Amino acid sequence: MSLTLLLPDEAATAALAARVARHARAGDAVLLEGPLGAGKSAFARAFLRAASGDPALEVPSPTFTLVQAYDLPAGPAFHFDLWRLDGPDGLRELGWEEAREGIVLVEWPDRLGDWQPADALVIALAPGETEEQRVATLSGWGARLKELAA
Repeated sequence: MSLTLLLPDEAATAALAARVARHARAGDAVLLEGPLGAGKSAFARAFLRAASGDPALEVPSPTFTLVQAYDLPAGPAFHFDLWRLDGPDGLRELGWEEAREGIVLVEWPDRLGDWQPADALVIALAPGETEEQRVATLSGWGARLKELAA
């Protein structure tokens, strides 16, 4: 089952991220797919700000560090940007197994290989017809997926 949503602007992307954050719990993986500029980092930033309850939370891109950790009210969260990772061999060094005890957000999840969680929420973001518009296709999470449509 999948759900496709038209996101007319960054505010709509942030609203979707906030809905996902409300439903996320320890052990969840949110995998963000899409080309450069599709809105993966904007989604992750909005998710972390919503989950923290702090709209001004500083959320640096983990492009160079590969992972950033956050202490959220619901528990730890880890934002992975695997763009620079050659493959899944480096995941152990990044603390992937420990991070899976919390919530993980992963940009470029294709780099996970066999480490990709089968029960993840996959959000594929694509550019829309205008510069700000995005199309989000969500799959996974079973019954919780329907709750993200609002």
